[in-house]
Amino acid sequence: MGGESEKWVLMVTARTPTNIAVIKYWGKRDETLILPINDSISVTLDPNHLCTTTTVSVSPSFDHDRMWLNGKEISLQGGRFQSCLREIRARAQDVEDEKKGIRIKKEDWQKLHLHIASYNNFPTAAGLASSAAGLACLVFSLAKLMNLKEDNSQLSAIARQGSGSACRSLYGGFVKWIMGKEDNGSDSIAVQLADEKHWDELIIIIAVVSARQKETSSTSGMRDTVETSALIQHRAKEVVPKRVVQMENAIQNRDFPSFARLACTDSNQFHAVCLDTYPPIFYMNDTSHRIISCVEKWNRAEGTPQVAYTFDAGPNAVMIARNRKTAALLLQRLLYNFPPQSDTDLDRYVIGDKSILEYAGIKDMKDVEALVPPPEIKDNLSTEKSKGDVSYFICTRPGGGPVVLSDETQALLDPLTGLPK
Repeated sequence: MGGESEKWVLMVTARTPTNIAVIKYWGKRDETLILPINDSISVTLDPNHLCTTTTVSVSPSFDHDRMWLNGKEISLQGGRFQSCLREIRARAQDVEDEKKGIRIKKEDWQKLHLHIASYNNFPTAAGLASSAAGLACLVFSLAKLMNLKEDNSQLSAIARQGSGSACRSLYGGFVKWIMGKEDNGSDSIAVQLADEKHWDELIIIIAVVSARQKETSSTSGMRDTVETSALIQHRAKEVVPKRVVQMENAIQNRDFPSFARLACTDSNQFHAVCLDTYPPIFYMNDTSHRIISCVEKWNRAEGTPQVAYTFDAGPNAVMIARNRKTAALLLQRLLYNFPPQSDTDLDRYVIGDKSILEYAGIKDMKDVEALVPPPEIKDNLSTEKSKGDVSYFICTRPGGGPVVLSDETQALLDPLTGLPK
């Protein structure tokens, strides 16, 4: 190891998107290696709106591994962090930074300690796949720091051991996590089905129903389902394999009606399996159910799906509209049914891609108050408006995969001390 009086700090900062599964992963065949009982397919969301930023640093002056998440120090003792760190250190290569006069031999990585800082620009543990983006970003940034030769698909097998769905965040666009057959998990990896430009007219609107942490974590919920649900085996063996093939075709052909039907039915079946667990798991709430009803009424009235919905292990609704025009109509319907509290700033109630609001002709709260009931609601008196049931909406679209941020001002750690800025 070279460098002036061993005072140097070497850093890498990366940004990784979150993803939403349209064919769900639920249930493991191996708890330790996080090997799933079925394939899954996801859409990567635009990292400008939903992402994790992580800075990783190494220095001979660090005396133990440390990590900060959203500004708070957290323990790295968990088995999942440890398996990711172990796997990456085992693959580390020589690193040379001529500018700083630093040389690290691959065997030195076992002795050097790391500082890691991570920041999510969306609620953590609220069912928006924060752990997926977080662990994918950790693996991706460490792989860059330690000069790993593995490609993103091979890195996905490491990220998977931190959080199952993290493996899908190593690619943009549409991604398939292959369950694999090997006991050691070597073939349980993520592959890209199509990049984000393939179907770029899709618009995604997320209703953040509750930014609170969920009652049942995905890990324990999944374990209980596999142990107690009679439906889960039927789902994994009979239903999902067919759906995966159909979903791949729908994505390849940009066939929105098929895509929407598959996404909605798979989401509904995932939550049915949660209800079939003993004791039952309720991830959705009344607001979630009202959003489904709102989308289903509209889709039925049009005779062909306009919008797909999907819910992960939480109450938040992820709605995928076929194009901007449909997304604008969807946003009008959502704001009509779930208006913000009167004192809410519209700018904070609809975040992300603001152009959808403009396209919907909504500039301020007066425009929200003037919205008329959608045509599929025949009896206006029967629809109660629910102020305050949705915390906020995020407008986004399919996005690209992880990237290294070369602008040092975006780093979360101080380049001199390796401590949070």
